[in-house]
Amino acid sequence: MATVQAAILALRKLPQTEFIAASSLYRTAPVGLKRQPDFINAVVELVAESPAPTLLQALFEIEARFGRRRSVKNAPRTLDLDLLLYGDELSDDPQLTLPHPRLHQRAFVLAPLAEIAPQLVIPGRGPAADLLLRCADQQIEKLPRTG
Repeated sequence: MATVQAAILALRKLPQTEFIAASSLYRTAPVGLKRQPDFINAVVELVAESPAPTLLQALFEIEARFGRRRSVKNAPRTLDLDLLLYGDELSDDPQLTLPHPRLHQRAFVLAPLAEIAPQLVIPGRGPAADLLLRCADQQIEKLPRTG
């Protein structure tokens, strides 16, 4: 939890961005490689002046500061920051797909997203709250807020 909280603090300090909100923290079991600890997830809303690829690069730099090394897909990692949405922008670029290609299928993304933006409509997918209902079978635990 401390790593995610520290990452949220780092996101608050990103240049050329305005911090809007951060969700509660959520715990979920790992997907893919099962022999790793549970994941702690959250969503942060920022308003960025820079283009989406530049913001994504800033997220990768934060991951690296927290010890993230990109090796095998779904390998255990210290931190994983994804750019889920960039306004209503749609992109099929190999380096950056917007909206994130699987966000509409993942309760661990949709629950915190719906918490901070309950009326949000995912471009090309529909209301986040409706998409979350379709993921009702996925286990997710909202953690109590601390301090």
